[in-house]
Order: sequence, then C-alpha cells, then structure tokens
Amino acid sequence: MTETRDAPGSEWWQREAIYEVYPRSFLDTDGDGVGDLTGVRRKLDYLQWLGVGAIWLTPVFRSPMRDFGYDIADYKEVDPAFGTAEDLDQLLAEAHGRDIKVILDFVPNHTSDEHAWFQESRSSRDSTRRDWYIWRPPAPDGGPPNNWLSILGTSAWQFDSHTGEYYYHAFLSEQPDLNWRNLEVRAAMLDVMRFWLDRGFDGFRVDVIWHLIKDRQFRDNPVNPDYVAGMPADQRVMAVYSADRPDVHEVIGEWRILLDRYPGAVLIGEAYLPLERLVAYYGTTEAPGVDLPFNFHLFSVEWSADAVAKVVEEYEAALSPTTWPNWVLGNHDQPRIASRLGPERARLAAFLLLTLRGTPTIYNGDELGMTDVPIPPEGVRDTFGQRILGLGRDPARTPIQWSSEPNAGFTTGTPWLPVSPDAATRNVAALTEDERSILWLHKRLLGLRRDEPALSMGRFVSMGAQNDVFSFLRKHGDTTLLVMLNFDSGSKVATAPLDGELEVVLSSNLERAGERCSGTIDLAPFEALLLRPAAGRG
Repeated sequence: MTETRDAPGSEWWQREAIYEVYPRSFLDTDGDGVGDLTGVRRKLDYLQWLGVGAIWLTPVFRSPMRDFGYDIADYKEVDPAFGTAEDLDQLLAEAHGRDIKVILDFVPNHTSDEHAWFQESRSSRDSTRRDWYIWRPPAPDGGPPNNWLSILGTSAWQFDSHTGEYYYHAFLSEQPDLNWRNLEVRAAMLDVMRFWLDRGFDGFRVDVIWHLIKDRQFRDNPVNPDYVAGMPADQRVMAVYSADRPDVHEVIGEWRILLDRYPGAVLIGEAYLPLERLVAYYGTTEAPGVDLPFNFHLFSVEWSADAVAKVVEEYEAALSPTTWPNWVLGNHDQPRIASRLGPERARLAAFLLLTLRGTPTIYNGDELGMTDVPIPPEGVRDTFGQRILGLGRDPARTPIQWSSEPNAGFTTGTPWLPVSPDAATRNVAALTEDERSILWLHKRLLGLRRDEPALSMGRFVSMGAQNDVFSFLRKHGDTTLLVMLNFDSGSKVATAPLDGELEVVLSSNLERAGERCSGTIDLAPFEALLLRPAAGRG
C-alpha cells in the first residue's frame, strides 16, 4: 500500500486544473482561418463554466511559424496572426475577472533563425553576440563537430558557409540553440520573464527545459546499445552530453529567485525523462526548482490496471514530502486520448486524471472526446512533425468543435486544418445539452475537485490493482473518498477496500449517483466510480 502525507501547501496551482489552449485552433474571430487571442477571450465564459482554474497558452509571440510558434523571432511581441499585445493584456484582465490564471509558454532553449540575436550572431565570428549561440569549428575531416543528433535523427550541426563554422540545433535547423552558459543570454531571458510577469501573467510553462545546458567539452554521445530499427532515429545515440546536464539546475535556480518575487507565479517544466531524473527538476528544499515538472508517464503506459497502478505508485514514491505531483494525459504533440484509448476508455482516463493526487492538465478538446482527424498529404501543415513522425502532429491540432454550424463554429473562413467529420454531433453546444456526455463528466469532476478538499489537496492511498480494477483512497481530515476504475472491457465485481455501506458520488457513465452498496461493487466495462461512506459514517 502506498500512502502519501498531507499536501505541502495550498498554492492555487495545487488546487486548480490547468487547461492547455492551442490558440491557432481555439476560435477564429477575423475569418482568416487561424484562431486568435480574441477568440480565446470570447470563450472564457465556457472555461469558467467548465471549471478550470488556469489556461496555458502555447506560444503567441512573433514567429515565422516553422514550428508554429516554438521558433520565436521576438519574445516581447505578439504575432499578428494572433492579434496584438493589447489583445493579450485584455485576455489576461478578463480571465482574472473570472478567477482564471493565465500561463505563458516560454521557449528558452532556442530561437528562430530570424531572431535579431541570431542574425547578429551569424554575421561574423567577431560579433558581440557570437557566443549567444553554440558555434563550433568543423571536425578535422570538415564534418560536424561531434555525433550529436537533432530530434529529426540527422546531425544537430548546421554548417554556415558565411563564417565557416557549425551552429547547434536540437530541433529544426531554423531553431538554433541559445548558449545558456553565456551570462548575457541568461540576463536577456530573465528580462523576458520579468517583462511578462510585470504585466501580470501568472507564470510559465518552459519548453524542453532539460535541453538547455550542453556539455562544456562537446563530447560524443554514447551509442545506444538498445537501439533497433524502427525506433526514432535520434535514439541511435544516448543524449548524455547534449541534454539533462546537471548545470541546468543552476539556471532554473535563477528563474526561481525571480518568480519568487511574484507571489503565486508558477514555473512548469517540460521534460520527457525517466521518473528518477524527472523529479530532480523539483530541486531541493535548499534550492527549489520548478513547481511542476510535467509528468507524461501515462502517455506510454500499457492501459491496464496493473501497469497504471505501478506508474502511479512509483511516481508517488519518488516524490519528496515537499513536492507536488502532476499528471498529463494529452497535449498538442501527442495523439488525442480518445484516439489512443478509444471513446469509452477516454471517460475512464478523464476520471483517473481528475481524481489522482496532483495538478491535472487538460488539452483543449479532450473534454469533448475529440479524436485525431485524418489529414490528406496535400493538407499537412506540420512539416516538422511530418519529418519526425511521418504523419505530423496535425491530426491532434484540428479546430475545436463549438457547434453544428459550418466549420464547427470555429471560423467563417477556411480553417487552417480541416474540421472533424463528427463535428455536427460532437461539439460544445450539443454536448452541453447532453448531461451524460464526456463534457459533463469533465465538468462534474472539476466541480468535485473544487468542492471536495480530499480530491484537490487530500492524501493518496493506493489500494493496488486486482482483477484489472485499480482502487485508491483520497483522504482529507475526516473525509475519505474511494476511487475504483475498471480497465477491462467486461463487467467486474470488485471487493470494496472500505467496510460498511458506501454511496456512489459519481460514475464515469453519469448514471449511478446516490446508489448504495457494500462489500462488493459492480463495475460496468471501463467504468469508474467515486464513492464515500454512506451518511452517518466518517
């Protein structure tokens, strides 16, 4: 049995759920087919109704959009595709008026090659900003300086004929990596963070945080002995020297000092790492790191009670008493939950995400059960993702389905990606009318998290997995809640790990509230239940 202690604090980001907004696909208000900041602002009432406490905006800053905003050309300017800085300020003000926080995406590892910093850096070996990026002379044979690979699986070094040296790019060649060992770079990026914090934003989600620092000696990465054909090409070597270097925590510590001057500001880090390395990004009691290193381990786990229980228990065991867990099941880089798991399991996944201890992050559209949309070859927009994944990430980035109107109410123009064929029935308007829909399941779970401190801040007690049913308790004060999740496609009869009569608070099917049971619990295929001791018990 795994049992945690009481919550270490009561920061807003511990109590609330975070909702990822991909602005390009959220709502278009000017008819150009691309979502914008005004569109996000107009849907704040919906987000308030749903019950989320914060929105995380993927990048809206000036960019040539080689990687749809993750190639930034100016960190302090809003890209015209999304609107203006005033639109962003108005969104912030109106979100705060509804008690919704706004988190910005911070992309510090690399810039666009169109950024003025890089243009100056590549102008000459004597440029004052030459050392702001990672430049190296060719190897003795004239080739790349070492064997480091970009995420595309090709050399991470791009030769620049003008100056006769190579620059490093962990991602696209149009995304040169900044040199975070340069103190001027650190100061410039702290200034960027301060600029947005002073405007009132509530923190940052930091892109690829584990990539920031590279080996001083630029040693070759070791060959991966476990690599086999069919694995991603960049895994041919192990990124021992090009990512997750110990020095990165010094940089994070500088950010932490800055954010601590802004009460409530949250620092979230994106890091696809094994658990034991991921939790290091929390820092230590003496030197705190990020508040929430994104936990993506439910993405790749086998969807069975045993496997999921094992991941949850191992993660909880890896946390210190002063760190706070978090869970992510969907984002703009991954296939949608309903496509990965199927529509019935998507409801089970929502129940798991929103009842586990820790901060949950919901990707826009997952609350509707949206699925990946097939993109014809001529319609592919994500050339970056296409080069890596074959199909790109477009299928999970299609427009949010608001209504049965043309283009699902997303735009009056031609949407930048096609709308799903099921948009006429799977949309916000239709699902709002159906109080047994997956949308209402999310709303009820989010409401319970706010009403029940046991769900938002309570202790977690794993009761393990038996017969493909994963059960755990959430406790706070005198309140005990029981969660039971059936991962099987067949009905189950499971033994309740609590004595006495129990009452169903919520079912993933939204059918059984108020039902009484004791001893054994009947669970329908892929059903999840939240139960409490019946009235009169603790």
